[in-house]
Amino acid sequence: MTDQSYRFPRFFVTAPSPCPYLPGRTERKVFAELKGDDAQSMSEALGRIGFRRSQNVVYRPSCEGCQSCVSVRVPTARFQPGRSQRKLLAQHADLDVHACEPWATEEQWALLRRYLAARHPGGGMAAMDAHDFADMIEQSPVDTVIVEYREPTSDGRLGRLVGCCLTDKQSDGLSMIYSFYEPDLVHRPGLGNFIIMDHITRAARAGLSYVYLGYWIEGCNRMAYKTRFRPVEALIGGQWREQA
Repeated sequence: MTDQSYRFPRFFVTAPSPCPYLPGRTERKVFAELKGDDAQSMSEALGRIGFRRSQNVVYRPSCEGCQSCVSVRVPTARFQPGRSQRKLLAQHADLDVHACEPWATEEQWALLRRYLAARHPGGGMAAMDAHDFADMIEQSPVDTVIVEYREPTSDGRLGRLVGCCLTDKQSDGLSMIYSFYEPDLVHRPGLGNFIIMDHITRAARAGLSYVYLGYWIEGCNRMAYKTRFRPVEALIGGQWREQA
């Protein structure tokens, strides 16, 4: 039994489809809709057992014969940036950071299109249009912000938008739903890694225990960056365990 006052929602399972990460395999997801006054509590509780939010649903891989997708999170109080990470923190410390209401803008949409074209041209999000993007940002039944990273200006106006992260605020930390950034700025290398470290730093300052990074797959180059933030915990066998 549990002392929580809410009830877990009804779960559904998707039909098998090609896995976007491991060639030759299929994926299947279990999902549930978030709605009502319990949406925030349900999202957080399910997030602690490996679910992720997308708009007004939460989902988790439920693939037959495969458990490669592993949820990972960073314990903020014990995070120790390495030498290259400290360099990135210093290099981008001048950026103006604003946690904005989750409202999609043309500027954000243009940035996402440049990011996808350069980094994920054949990915599942490449076919998104402006309406899909607005749904991704705005359809959230939980406490969500879109964090904007802008270059500084001398006249007080908003500077150039170089990075964004759709982030859920939870009682135990921050869940990074999706981040995107300018992919080819020579003077702004490593923006993706910086955005993660900035979330870790700010969560620690706020007394929040974790930053949730989503799923990691061993041997998948697209997800290798998630284990560069040490220490990192992985959800294995229903338990969060620190990885060597």
